[in-house]
Amino acid sequence: MSYVELLAGLVLLLLCGDLFVRGAVGLAEHLKISPLVIGLTLVGFGTSLPELFASLEAARLGSPGIAVGNVVGSNIANLLLILGLSAVIAPVAVGVGALRFNGPVLAASSLLAALIFLLGQIGRFWGVVFLVLLLSYTLAAYWRERSAGREEALNRLAAEIQTVPSRRPGALLHIGTSLLGLLGIVFGANLLVTGAVALARQWGISEAVIGLTIVAVGTSLPELATSVIAALRRHGDVALGNVIGSNIFNLLGILGVTALYAPIAIPPQIVRFDSWIMLLATAATIVFALTRATVERWEGCLLIAGYAGYLGALMLLTA
Repeated sequence: MSYVELLAGLVLLLLCGDLFVRGAVGLAEHLKISPLVIGLTLVGFGTSLPELFASLEAARLGSPGIAVGNVVGSNIANLLLILGLSAVIAPVAVGVGALRFNGPVLAASSLLAALIFLLGQIGRFWGVVFLVLLLSYTLAAYWRERSAGREEALNRLAAEIQTVPSRRPGALLHIGTSLLGLLGIVFGANLLVTGAVALARQWGISEAVIGLTIVAVGTSLPELATSVIAALRRHGDVALGNVIGSNIFNLLGILGVTALYAPIAIPPQIVRFDSWIMLLATAATIVFALTRATVERWEGCLLIAGYAGYLGALMLLTA
């Protein structure tokens, strides 16, 4: 039964996450909200809703290993697997100006999270700090793009919106689509976490490992879909921006909201091993992106190989 719950939860998160973003983008376009706002908020953060609700559900059920493992594992998968796959499909062009702004934020967020993990728990105080930092980053990103006044900024954000195309029906249908998607995400998160906990007990492995692998990759499927579509359409900068934005939101938004809901105990394995892999993956991504302002295909292959090595190391550690 746990396998059925896990699979059903993953399917619901993937389909309903896409449904929510499509409805939200359609409503925003109907209300004539600018592509700048849509790109920075609905598309970037909307694809992280599955991670958010999965972590909240794990915290509600008293499974901190899944709550934290989901965030850390998703960030590792985003950087190594999803960006790597996007680069293999088509070399990822990098907007150096945007990377110089977002790259340090990603690096600082990852480092801050890894250091807080050393405390053994993320309490409500740090939850508030993370959310304040996320709000500050979002406002700074908005004003930076708005004040830049460059056509390429709007073109990039418009290209990002095209990865989740919407129809042109009325506002009520868009609202209904968004609400249906949100309801499905909540229900899917419940099924996913319940199945993951049961599976961990059946297999005799820690909930953290399940969170770092099956749950993390499953909740990252919206980012995978968005980045692959962007790569196929030769919008490589959108693929990179989607990954970086999602990782920042995972660390500051998801950990922040979850810690505010209930303090999260950090599993020792994540403190000792996985958080440092996340930092190494972040550093490698930034270095690859800065060299020749492109993530080449061979670099994408290295990122994917790195993810395979990480999974192999996890299996050895839990053997």
